[in-house]
Amino acid sequence: MEANYAALEQLLDEIAAGSSDACGDAVVAELAERHERVVRRMESIGNRRILDVSDRDAFRVSGSKNLTDYCSTRLRITRPRRRLRAVQHLESMHSMTGGLLPPRAPNTAAGLADGHLGAEHADAILDVLAKVPAAVDPAETAKAETALATEARRLTPREITQLGVRILAYLDPDGTLTDDRDRARHRKLSLGSQDAQLMSTLAGTLDPTTRALFEVVLAAWAAPGMNNPDDESSPRGDHADIDANQLREAADRDSRSVAQRNHDALTAILQCAADGGLLGASHRGLPPHIIISITEQQLRERAGVANTATGTDLPISDVLTLAAKAQMHLAVFDDHTGEPLFLGRAHRLASQAQRFILFAQYGGCGAADCPTPFAHSEIHHADKDWADGGTTDADKLAPACGPHNRAVGPKPDQWTTEKITTGPDRGRYGWRRNTDPPDQLHANHRHRIRDLLDQHRTHTGDDAPRDEDAGTTSTEVPPPTVTISEIEHRQALRLVERIPRRAVDVTFSRHTVIYA
Repeated sequence: MEANYAALEQLLDEIAAGSSDACGDAVVAELAERHERVVRRMESIGNRRILDVSDRDAFRVSGSKNLTDYCSTRLRITRPRRRLRAVQHLESMHSMTGGLLPPRAPNTAAGLADGHLGAEHADAILDVLAKVPAAVDPAETAKAETALATEARRLTPREITQLGVRILAYLDPDGTLTDDRDRARHRKLSLGSQDAQLMSTLAGTLDPTTRALFEVVLAAWAAPGMNNPDDESSPRGDHADIDANQLREAADRDSRSVAQRNHDALTAILQCAADGGLLGASHRGLPPHIIISITEQQLRERAGVANTATGTDLPISDVLTLAAKAQMHLAVFDDHTGEPLFLGRAHRLASQAQRFILFAQYGGCGAADCPTPFAHSEIHHADKDWADGGTTDADKLAPACGPHNRAVGPKPDQWTTEKITTGPDRGRYGWRRNTDPPDQLHANHRHRIRDLLDQHRTHTGDDAPRDEDAGTTSTEVPPPTVTISEIEHRQALRLVERIPRRAVDVTFSRHTVIYA
């Protein structure tokens, strides 16, 4: 098999180096069509290779946490979950007894395998099949799949979706077959990634009960004049105990659209939940509030972007607004070694103060390229495991998501963590696969964007050059730390003024009092 792929790559090099200049128009058009068929066939074969990796758990040898992570990071597939859905429906899976089962969508699988259907066609067909009510006779569902796969050989993916609407209407003309199982299967709520303006798209499908509850809440909290962030006199919360004249005057001043009022109502609801203790006292050792890490320079200059423990980027204006209602935690780092001031603990679990330290230092999971934010990470005994005599000291800990924390060990397919002692990442723990050379330690910069940007800046003046021999791609050391809580504004200001620039990270936790 390896020789076949080597021969294929060589053939692709020859095709890429060739030219169709000497070919006639009909041949050129035919070559383009044949190329697309070959690409589609390769998609089908690629699904089989992914299934091979899944069957053997071979993603572990690359250090990936799971198959989805492997598809995303190693195969660099843009939509890994959709690709894995295609694998599950279009490939022959093993039964509990070890035998091979036919594909769930056999005709679609055949169309992809012979190159007449593309990945987009398969996605459109699987989207339609996912909406077929569970109560529909399996034989009717099979007929629908056959019809869709057959028509897809001449239709576009968009036309397949339109045809699917008609097929669904035929299978359940009165909507009587849709039941609680279908509604439960399709409920979802997704928070999209932040865009260039740090805005996010919220998309979802609500079941009837959730929709009814949401409408009740919006009727009260999103009424005209309510919870208006642009109006200091706007009533907050619901309007049960609010003076009618005050609400009427606020409504007259309210120029927001219905959608904007709904957004502001959701903000008020979430803030009420966080401030009212509905989230409990702790999540992974941290208070379940907005926790923000910024540098002292950003705070002084009122510019830049801060990041939260859950992985969100916040503009400095929002940080200062939140800071007006928060308790300050000051994280101070050694300006030369990049290590946190010592904060030890004779227990296995890290204290809240230590977790604040590690959030300020790492921002999220410390494993290279892992996107897991700090709020969803565990605390890893990075120097030596607790069971092997490791200590819970701030300078010997590092954040790690659950899969990466469990991936550390002595086996060839596991990872090792070691402290980086030179270069701009000194003081942090780097990660390397056990099969990599000992000097190949990698730090994670996905949670500290300013460090990532500094890698590509032009160093002038007193700026230190990048250390190319540090065994890591990082640049600026986030300071290590000690936490000082309940400190008065003036005392904090005097303390900050005595600390060199870039030697401080300030962490704000939601609703307890603050230094702005």
